[in-house]
Amino acid sequence: MHPTHRLSPGRKRRRRSHLALKGKHTVLCPNCGEVKLPHCACSNCGYVRPGLQLKLEDEEE
Repeated sequence: MHPTHRLSPGRKRRRRSHLALKGKHTVLCPNCGEVKLPHCACSNCGYVRPGLQLKLEDEEE
């Protein structure tokens, strides 16, 4: 089976314009200054919000 009508390149590109990858939004940790995702614990120090800090295990090599 073949398509009944050929799509022009512009129409194909307009359809695919929503398939582009989105960049990740990052913020700075107020505790240590590392970049982290918003509303997530900092992977460097474990800071979440004032009064709450997760204990991170040190990775031994």
